[in-house]
Amino acid sequence: MLTRNAFRLLGAVALVGALLTMGPPPVARAAVPDTVPLKITNNSGRGEPVYVYNLGTQLSSGRQGWADANGGFHAWPAGGNPPTPAPDASITGPAAGQSTTIRMPRFSGRIYFSYGQKLDFRLTTGGLVQPAVQNPSDPNRAILFNWSEYTLDDAGLWLNSTQVDMFSAPYAVGVQRSDGVTVSTGHLRPGGYTGFFNALRGQPGGWANLIQTRSDGTVLRALSPLYGVETGVLPAGVMDDYVNRVWQKYATTTLTVTPFADQPGTKYYGRVSGGVMNFTNASGAVVTSFQKPDAASVFGCHRLLDAPNDAVRGPISRTLCAGFNRSTLLVNPAQPDTTTTDFYQDPVTNHYARKIHAQMADGKAYAFAFDDVGHQESLVHDGSPRQAYLTLDPLS
Repeated sequence: MLTRNAFRLLGAVALVGALLTMGPPPVARAAVPDTVPLKITNNSGRGEPVYVYNLGTQLSSGRQGWADANGGFHAWPAGGNPPTPAPDASITGPAAGQSTTIRMPRFSGRIYFSYGQKLDFRLTTGGLVQPAVQNPSDPNRAILFNWSEYTLDDAGLWLNSTQVDMFSAPYAVGVQRSDGVTVSTGHLRPGGYTGFFNALRGQPGGWANLIQTRSDGTVLRALSPLYGVETGVLPAGVMDDYVNRVWQKYATTTLTVTPFADQPGTKYYGRVSGGVMNFTNASGAVVTSFQKPDAASVFGCHRLLDAPNDAVRGPISRTLCAGFNRSTLLVNPAQPDTTTTDFYQDPVTNHYARKIHAQMADGKAYAFAFDDVGHQESLVHDGSPRQAYLTLDPLS
């Protein structure tokens, strides 16, 4: 099954898709095919073999499984407790400087790729166990790998790069739209890969501890700050000062949240009373309340900042989550703040996300679960895609 963050991110992608497809339908639009070609190009410069996996949930049946290179669906067999090895779902990827095309079926899932070694997937009675490299005993911890996430359904293709769980082997995603134009996102600036890790090493306060290396010295990844807090390599109180200042400010000031860009008249008003931030609607009725969040809630956009798939609490929570991670809540009482020059200016902020965005060629990334607030996400979409692209970039 998909991880907690993957479910959240795919939900955010679906929401973006819904927003993008709102309004009058086009006069005529080609039907979305059952599979879309994905051209994978290896520009990494690395000599190891590449392995590709296409894993997810089949939208027509709700079954979990994998797709072969032709887009054919294979359901996972029953798992066990302890977890049993999953069937080998790997597809041979392109050699350095080469390209390989596979087909993406109607999935909500992930495209994994690994360098030099196949990934180790297991099955429990509840489904697929995906890599969790924050766990020292995870068998994939010493493998250099990454993944993209996508949904292909009747409304088209949504394909994004993601750093929600970790920053690792760089890649970009793209789609050739129905009009023949190709759009892409996810490329780093020249030198951005090493630039990110160098910047993280130079950030005081434990942020360098997010970096994981292999025994041969190879830098493998940086964990997200959520996993840093959960594993103890990042202090649990790393966001406390900022959160306390936000709570203090909105005890005497109103925080106005307008969660839907296309519904400017829908507003909610937050004030802190008795240590709780209560949100009211235009009539003054309390619609939802939030306890003061800790760092894990902020970085994970969950727990005390849970965002259910509803019309009120979820949209308010995702706006708060973006404001906390970008540290815009003190500079702007009207949220979401979409002015990028306001982002990450407080000394207490999500420095992981800050440094990722700074190294992206177009400034776009999914550095936390609701980084799509204000359209800062690294996402491509088209309602009638001709072809998709995944480009493996240099680790430099």
